[in-house]
Formats: sequence, structure tokens, C-alpha cells
Amino acid sequence: MPHKFELRKEVTLKATPEQVWDAITTGPGIDSWFMRRSKIKPREGGAAQQYVGHFPAEATVTAWEPSRRLAFRSNDNPDGSFMAIEYLIEGRGHGSTVLRLVQSGVLGDDWEAEYDAMNQGWDIYLHTLGQYLSYFPGRFAVVVFAARHKGGGEPVWPVLMRGLGLTEPIAQGDKVRLTPKGLDPIEGIADFVRPGFLGVRNSDGLYRFVHGINDTLVLGHHLFAEADPKKTERAWEKWLTQLFA
Repeated sequence: MPHKFELRKEVTLKATPEQVWDAITTGPGIDSWFMRRSKIKPREGGAAQQYVGHFPAEATVTAWEPSRRLAFRSNDNPDGSFMAIEYLIEGRGHGSTVLRLVQSGVLGDDWEAEYDAMNQGWDIYLHTLGQYLSYFPGRFAVVVFAARHKGGGEPVWPVLMRGLGLTEPIAQGDKVRLTPKGLDPIEGIADFVRPGFLGVRNSDGLYRFVHGINDTLVLGHHLFAEADPKKTERAWEKWLTQLFA
């Protein structure tokens, strides 16, 4: 049965309102911190698209107030579910900005699991926005997305940890070395560590691993070094397939 919902988040960012605005309203800016490839027409009434893999989610911009407020609403699904997101930007002293997020709408039958996934997911992606603005200002990333749905057997997270060469518990701030077979090793700082979430930052990118709904594993990396996005994405997809073969 469809269910109405609302969730709110707030984060303080080391960036100006203009920098935050560019990061949340341009396709290259959004690609540098959010897991989906994005396109947006910069005006009220403009079309917005966010891709999960090869599938676009359509939305319409409902508010466009530069450096102050952005809102958009998805199209209605056949069951009446939809999604609306509003960003409110408030400048603070010393070049910092408070960003408030309100997400609301109607979820489908599995609404509790969806709500919990969105509530926790926003924490890593708003954190990633802060990392982007702090460590990669003025640069744009290639976003690499791959996912693995549950295929039975052992839960995906311990399989992922072993596949990355992480045999000991890690804490946020630890130096780590990821060794995915068939891919170049990744050395960096574990900038986000929570149950079912791992973020690693180095000078080349922001690497994100997320344990999603129904034991799904989602990779959403933001690569600032020169890279072929299609080739890199195929390499990560192949690695996931082999990891769970």
C-alpha cells in the first residue's frame, strides 16, 4: 500500500553558497558526488534526469532560486508513488554554507525498507558532497556505477570486504589499501565507515560501496583522474560478476 513520507537532513559545508549551488544544479557537479549520472535544465519547469545504470528517472524542476533554493519532483508512477526533493542553501561566515535537504513523496508497498535505505544513503552522499567541495573544488568527476543483486548464498558485504582485501576491521580515518582482483590497487583514507557503507578518498577519486535493499551491492565511484568511463565501468562490473560467481 502506498505510504506518504518525509525526511530531513542538514549539513555544514566548507564552501560558498555559489559553490554549493553549482554542485547540486549542474550535471558535472552532481556527478562529482552523487551516485547517479545527471542532467538538468537550469530553470523552473526544466527537465531533470538521473540515471541508475542505463535507466533514467525523470523529474521536473519546481523551484530555481540561484544560490538559495532548488526543488524538483518526479513523475507519478502507476501506483501513485512519486518523489520530491528540496535543497535550501544558507551562507554562513568564513566561507561556509548550511545545506538543508527535504525529501518527501509517496513510496510503494515496501516503503519501510525504501525509507530506511534513503535515510542512511543520504548520509554518505551528503558526506561525499562535503568531501568533493573540500578536496576537489573546481574539478569534475567521471561517475562509475555498478550493482550486484542478491543471488543467494553468503551475504554480499563480507564477500565484498574479502574481495577488496580488507581482512581486518577498519575505522573512519584509517589508511587503507584496496586490492580488487583485475583492477589497480586503491590506496587512500577511509573517509566514511558505517555498517554497510564504505567510502575511500585519495587524490584520484572518491570510491563508494553501499549495501542496498535486499542484499544488493552498489558501487558509485567519482574519478577525478583521467579515465574512460565506459571501460572503467565495465571493469568494475566484471569484477563484481567474478566476485560472486
